[in-house]
Amino acid sequence: MSELAAASGLPVATVKYYLREGLLPAGEATGATRARYGEEHVRRLRLVRALTEVAGLRLEAVRAVLAAVDDEDRSFHDAMGSVHHRLTGPGAEPSPGAVAQVAALVERRGWHLYEPNPHALALARALDALSGLDRPADDALLDDYADAAQAVAERDIAAVGREDRVAGAEHAVVGTLLLEPVLLLLRRMAQEDASARLG
Repeated sequence: MSELAAASGLPVATVKYYLREGLLPAGEATGATRARYGEEHVRRLRLVRALTEVAGLRLEAVRAVLAAVDDEDRSFHDAMGSVHHRLTGPGAEPSPGAVAQVAALVERRGWHLYEPNPHALALARALDALSGLDRPADDALLDDYADAAQAVAERDIAAVGREDRVAGAEHAVVGTLLLEPVLLLLRRMAQEDASARLG
């Protein structure tokens, strides 16, 4: 147990708690009070840690994500969708106009999204906020941003090994949440450069 805790970077008490909660499968019993844990246990703990510490999910949401990842009857796409959809929390109901604008964007792009889609609703709320500040985002702006997002998304998805569902789920959490600031900061740096070149 102590070796498993050390390998995962978690305290022994946390590992025991995850075992009791069913978030980590039991190890192979080697004695009355001892068990052998393998690399799959370390990877599961890393995923649970990413879901709780990076994504900030509550244990019931973590349990639902793990069930989706473990369900071999679900496609890889469905399992990763279960992870992604929990990364965007609920919010106020967006206006019908903003919802329609996002739906039109999705249709123009030919994107395949699950309904209801928490990311689409969050985007609609963001559009409402922009409109509330008299800075509405028109379709041309959304299309330009979508072009850039598409290129980044295709790079992200290409990096996910589809044969390992646990590693894929961890990548979905860590790659999404920890790389988003990188994308934002690169955008700001590029804006500074573009402004400097304009004089």
